[in-house]
This record gives sequence, C-alpha cells and structure tokens, in this order.
Amino acid sequence: MSYDLVVIGGGPGGYVAAIRAGQLGKKVACVEVERAGGTCLNWGCIPTKALLKNAHLYHQLKHDAEKFGLSFDNLSYDWSKVVGRSRNVSSTLAGGIEFLFKKNKVDYVKGFGSIHSPGKVEVKKEDGSSEILETKNIIVSTGAKSRELPGFPYNGTTVISSKEAMIMEKQPRSMVIIGAGAIGMEFGYIYNAFGTKVSIIEMMPNCLPVEDDEVGEAITKSYQKAGIACLTNTKVIATKDNGSSVTITVENSDGIQEIVADCCLVAIGVAPVLPGGQQPTLTDRGWVQIDERYQTSIPGVYAIGDISGPPWLAHTASFEAMQCVEGMFVEGAKVKRVGDFPGCTYCYPEVASVGKTERALKEEGVAYKVGKFPYQALGKAQASGETEGFVKLLFGKEHGEVLGAHIIGENATDLISEMGLALSLEATIDDIHATIHAHPTLAEAIHEATLDADGHAIHF
Repeated sequence: MSYDLVVIGGGPGGYVAAIRAGQLGKKVACVEVERAGGTCLNWGCIPTKALLKNAHLYHQLKHDAEKFGLSFDNLSYDWSKVVGRSRNVSSTLAGGIEFLFKKNKVDYVKGFGSIHSPGKVEVKKEDGSSEILETKNIIVSTGAKSRELPGFPYNGTTVISSKEAMIMEKQPRSMVIIGAGAIGMEFGYIYNAFGTKVSIIEMMPNCLPVEDDEVGEAITKSYQKAGIACLTNTKVIATKDNGSSVTITVENSDGIQEIVADCCLVAIGVAPVLPGGQQPTLTDRGWVQIDERYQTSIPGVYAIGDISGPPWLAHTASFEAMQCVEGMFVEGAKVKRVGDFPGCTYCYPEVASVGKTERALKEEGVAYKVGKFPYQALGKAQASGETEGFVKLLFGKEHGEVLGAHIIGENATDLISEMGLALSLEATIDDIHATIHAHPTLAEAIHEATLDADGHAIHF
C-alpha cells in the first residue's frame, strides 16, 4: 500500500500531523510502538495532572477543611486507587485518539518504525514480523525520554524516572529529586502532599530556574513553607544506590552533606528517541536537524516535536505538526517555526509564562515597565480560598507593547493564553486597558496588573 504520508510516532506531534493530513484528504498511516498519545498522554502531561488533582484535593481536605466549614473523621487515601485513576484517565484519552484516527481514515500501525530509505518505512511488529510502508513523505515524531544521570542508571525502584514515579506500587517514605524543573516540581508536590518526605536539589538559585526570578523565588518559598526541602545553589557531587535506598552527596554554601532516601527521582532533562534505520543529520546535542519547513537531511523526511530539539512541549509539537503538514500539502502555505510559546508547570500554585523574563530584558538592554497584581486582592481568589500568587506583566517603556507575562497562582496555566494572544497580536498596554474583564474572575488580575504598569491599579 502506498501513502501520501507516514508518521513515525503517535504523540501530540505525530497524531496531530496524521489527523491533519487525513482532514486534507491524504492517505496517511501513523506508526506507534506503544499506544496512541505518546509520552504526553500515556506517561507525561495527562497522568501527572490527574495525580496533581488528587494530591491537591487531599491537601485541601487535610489542611483547609475547617476554613471551608467542613469536618470529618479518619481522612485517608488508597495509593493504588490514586495511581489507578491516573492510568484510567490516560487510557480513556488514548482510546479517544484511536477513534479520531478511524474518523479521519488514518491507518494506525502498531510497531517500531524505521526509515528504511527515502519513501519507505519499515515497521517491526511485536510478533517479530515486519512490513514496508511506501510513502511520498515521512514525518519523524519519536519524541524524547528521561535523561539518566551519568553513573546512576535507572533501576525502576530506588533510582527512577518520571515514568516510574507515576506508577510506584508502594508510596516511598522519603524521596530526593534531582532537578527543579517542571517534572521535578510537579512530582515534588504530589509526593509531599501525600506525606512523603521530599528533598529537591537544584544547581541554580531558584526552583523553576527558567522562569522569571520573582516567580522562581515565590515557588521556592511556597514549597519550603509546605515542608519540602529545596536545596538550591546546590551541586550533586556523588550518588550511591544502596539497594533499598539511595545516598546523594551534595555541596553548597553550607558545605557537604549526605541525603539518604528511599528513592531518587532523576529529573535533569530529556534525551532524543531516534527512529531506527537510516539516520538524518543530527545537531551536536543529538537532536534531528531540520530546516525552516521541518525537512531533515533525507529528502522527503521531516521531523517535528521533541526529536527536533527544544522546546520540549506537547503544545509546540502540535503546532509544528500543523505547520509541517500544511506546508507539505496546502499550496501557498507559509510555514512558521515556533516563536513565543507558553511554558506551564502544573504544581500548586501553578506557574505559567510567555515571552521575555525581566532578567532577559535587562541582559538585552531593553527599556521596559512592570505591572504586578497579587491574588490576595482578587475577590474570586478570596472566595475560592486560593490567594497565593501574583500576575506580573512586562511592557515596552516607549510604546507599551507586551513583552512578557508571568503568573504564579490558581489557574495560571489557563490564564496565560490571553497573554499569548496579546503577544501574537502585538497588543499594547492600551489594548488590555480597553478590554473589559468579567468580575469576579482571576483574569481581573491581568487587567489590574496592566493598570499597575501605569500606576493606575484600582484594587491594590
């Protein structure tokens, strides 16, 4: 059978590419070695959000019930059911992707995909058999996996990746997390909420070091207040797997100390998952090199999503999928590469940002002004009992154009979309001033922060 497009990898880049090509009337196949949805849906974005919801609900019932006028005896949880709900959510959504394949006449091929040669994809099946799919175009969307710490390999029990952290049969009494990026921070919240003693180690001055400094400082203080040991400005200088525990030796301004825990979650980044067969040219860091239309060094072979390098985000992969496919099949389409994109961490309080940080603007010598507004002054935040956090907006000093937005607090990951649109449309401070924001909502903080940039905030 001959195809217009064969996609290798069924994650948020691959399945979106396959479905969009199907919508355009093309003959498409999507090859996936595990299950539709890829890491994001099965082992990343979605199941972690289910775990976070469980954790936050339990935390609220345990610590804030009296504030809401609630009382009960013997609050408890079933760890296996907590994990089980997360897996059920993923399974349901994976089934939804498979339905969408059928709806859009995409052939879903289970197996390990390899670039046999230009125009040919070899698929090795679970039973050992293989087949060749002939196609005019190939998209590689094979994603990335957790990066191991040198000399400290994953074993699934005491040294774990994010995948094992989602499905641990027994909740550990203590956990040390190396890396305070989004993955480390999300799992830190989850396990701490259920009573695990958590220590997070980060080389940089704050947790979530890619975020604006004020946001990083705020989330670090929030975690410390919640009982999580946040060892920032700290280097890991030695690791030891003791069989039933781990010992992590660290060094900071206080000297050298050892941390012993039941397990260690290594969350230091990701490594590429390359397809089999003929390999396209790679960057010096091992990612697939692409041009402005997402094409690799192999004619007719394209790459999108995590495999082509940062940012390693599901939503940027989906954006690239649409751009790549439309550039391939829609005459006159102007293909775009990722520019401004929202970054989100779904811990509590949530963190979200888009555009420049204040640190970056200072380094670039850009004149700017800042508007801030605290959740504490929002009626909706007070009513819902979620008053931790703030909105911080950055505008050009001369013309008032939006340069960046940084939010820490309830629903930050939803609120950031307005500011993403503002950046995309090159909106100014006056445009947001003139936009009526409903009351009472958390989105009012965006309006008030905009007013604050000119010294006109009404409620603060």
